[in-house]
Parts: sequence; structure tokens; C-alpha cells
Amino acid sequence: MTENPLLSVYRGRLAPSPTGYMHFGHAKTFWTAQQRTRRSKGALVLRNEDLDRARSRTEFVSAMLEDLSWFGLEWQEGPDIGGAFGPYTQSERETVYRRALKTLLAGGLIYPCYCSRQDVLRALQAPHTGEDEPIYPGTCRPAPMQGLTEQGSQPIGPIERAANSSPKFNWRFRVPDGQTISFFDGQYGPQRFIAGKDFGDFIIWRHDDIPAYQLAVVVDDAAMQITEVVRGEDLLKSTARQLLLYRALDLREPKFFHCPLVRNEAGIRLAKRDDAFSLRALRAKGYKPEELRASWNAE
Repeated sequence: MTENPLLSVYRGRLAPSPTGYMHFGHAKTFWTAQQRTRRSKGALVLRNEDLDRARSRTEFVSAMLEDLSWFGLEWQEGPDIGGAFGPYTQSERETVYRRALKTLLAGGLIYPCYCSRQDVLRALQAPHTGEDEPIYPGTCRPAPMQGLTEQGSQPIGPIERAANSSPKFNWRFRVPDGQTISFFDGQYGPQRFIAGKDFGDFIIWRHDDIPAYQLAVVVDDAAMQITEVVRGEDLLKSTARQLLLYRALDLREPKFFHCPLVRNEAGIRLAKRDDAFSLRALRAKGYKPEELRASWNAE
């Protein structure tokens, strides 16, 4: 792995998806990312994670930029202002994702999976608490190294046939069963997950030719030289999956800081369907950004 002098400079990121309006919970996490970036005198990157073709809309992209700016967030790189590591919109980054897919295929680390549509739909988005995919039972998992050849590790046999066959399939990453994935989280301290027990083989590329969340976020954070990932605590387990991908692709791992989730009165985490808590709705009711920030400072 080549050393890069930029990695000594803190680089944080905001990674919203334009599938609805930004809500109060997003704002709190993003504000934490900005504060940590400023304390480190670093740069903040905005990335438009629009791979969900069915739900991403142009109007949500413009609303996202407007609402985040209204709340007081400022980024130094992004789809609206450019930067050295663009493009900053995921739907424009197909080349880098395909390069990663080929690397994983050449290494014998993925296999074609013909399993349920429900798993596929989950794979496109960041999994949240209570929505994480069940441990994969191994229905389509081949025997170790099946379908690979020593000469150049080119796919042959079942994998090659799958790649050239008409039935739709998804590429699934084979986790090293029994391996412990440990990392230190800036908010919650030491974390430990066991592959094959806490999570199983997971989808990294969908049958409709779209990279899944787990692969896209790893490739993008590495390519954009992100040194710390700040996001919600519901993605702690996803960090273990992503660390396996960082290592498989020989990419430098960032640090992680997972924020407590903002919940409604019933104790349920806020989601984009909670329109009353969207930044747009709160703004329309006359709230000021400083008032909203003061409400969580008083917690």
C-alpha cells in the first residue's frame, strides 16, 4: 500500500442519500462530523449517495444541498463545488466500483448468488438497527477456491458460467468464518464482531448491475482519502463488513466515530418518512438552526 502525504490531514465526510428530505437526526450526525473536522483543522467532503435509482430524485438532491447549508453545514468538496477527488456523485463513479469488483473476483473472494429479492433490496442501502440482513445460510456458497485457477486467478467453472449466463444473480462476499474483526470506535470504544456468527456473506454487487452500499462506501471513502467516518450507531456492524473489504482491496482503513441516534417520543429512530422532523418542515415552522442545536446540547 503506497503512503500518501494527504493522509496526515484530517478528512471527514457527509454522505446523504437523496431518497427523501434530510431530518433532524441526519443534521445532528452531520454537525458532529463538521465539528470534528473543524477541531482537526481538516476538510469536509460532501458525497451524494444516489445509487438507489428507484428512490433517488433530482429534487431531493437540490433540497439536500439547500437544507444542509441552511443548517450551517459547510463542505470544502462536493458535487456542487468540485474538488480533487471527484466526481462526488455515486452514480457517476461506476468505473472505480467495477475496478474493485474485478479485484475481488480475481482474488476468489466473491461468488454469484441467486437468493431472495429481499436480500438484494437491503443490500442497496445502509442497513439500520432492526433492518440488518440475516446471516446468510450459504445456499449458493461454493467450496473454498472453487472456480479459480492458479494462472492469474481468472474465473473458470461455476463462477465463469454464472458471469456469462442469463439468469440474474448478485455477487456476494465470502466472509472468513470464525475470524474476529475488531476496531476502536471514537464514541463507543472497542468493538468486536465475529464473521459467520454476527454477520454472514453479504452482497456487494446487485443483479441489476449496481454496486451495493457496503462496497460503494468503502471504495469511495478510500478514493476520497477520508481519514475518519462519522455516522450513526446503527452502522457499527457494517463497519466490520467494510473492514473486510478494505483489507481485501488493500485500502487504508479510516477511523470510525458512531453517533447515538436521534429518536422520537416512542423511542424509534428518526427516518425520512418522519416528515414532521425533516429540516424542511422544521424550517417552515419557524425554527432556527441554533434553536435546534441548542435542543440537543441540553440533552
